[in-house]
Amino acid sequence: MGKRLKQQKRGSGSPRYLAPSHRYKTDLTYRRYDDVEKTGVLSGTVVSIVDDPARTGPLIEVKYENNERGFLLAPEGIAVGAKIQVGAQATLSLGSVLPLYRIPDGAYIYNLERNPGDGGKMVKASGSYANVVAKDGNIVYIKLPSKKTIELSNECRVQLGVIAGGGRLEKPMLKAGNQYYKKTAQNRLWPVPRGVHQSPYNHPHGGKQHHVGKPTTVARSTPPGGKVGHIAARSTGRRKGKKAIEAARSK
Repeated sequence: MGKRLKQQKRGSGSPRYLAPSHRYKTDLTYRRYDDVEKTGVLSGTVVSIVDDPARTGPLIEVKYENNERGFLLAPEGIAVGAKIQVGAQATLSLGSVLPLYRIPDGAYIYNLERNPGDGGKMVKASGSYANVVAKDGNIVYIKLPSKKTIELSNECRVQLGVIAGGGRLEKPMLKAGNQYYKKTAQNRLWPVPRGVHQSPYNHPHGGKQHHVGKPTTVARSTPPGGKVGHIAARSTGRRKGKKAIEAARSK
């Protein structure tokens, strides 16, 4: 009888594969979308810059004028003592939180809400940003870092600027120990051996000499024990040219 794969063990929720919540500083969501933000503005001051191991970008702790405190993703160029505004009437300044209908076309934004009031779900990695492409009524077209264009409601909140910490991946690790401690801070197991290096009772790709030995395409409905490889792939292998495809179809 074979062993359970790592993807099966992760699904069971054992402590080994759970991220320790006590290491993380905050859940990082926007303020509750109340009447103050919908119709007015709430000002705040950056009191500190926080390094959260749960995220690649730094955070800023903001103290608002109503004595509330909260965390936001830090934009490039922010400093302690800077002013932050939140709300529909906020000024267009670094790190401020505004609805999309207030953002001009071409502006750099990040920490986008997918639905109004969800607290921010997209574009949250260090050095990343999105762009406002166009507006059409209640719909705003956003170009993501992946170059994909999506449609969002103009009521969704975003932050202005580019997330701080850009160029993080340009510095080489130099040695395996640095990578180990980086993964440990994020509670990720490392190193992860390839399936072809494992035994067949540990992994479906194991048992051969550095190659799979069978097709790697699997159905999307495959159970977790065998759902590795090219999942529900349309095609695999080297992409053929247009003439080669037409020749194959004509045969």
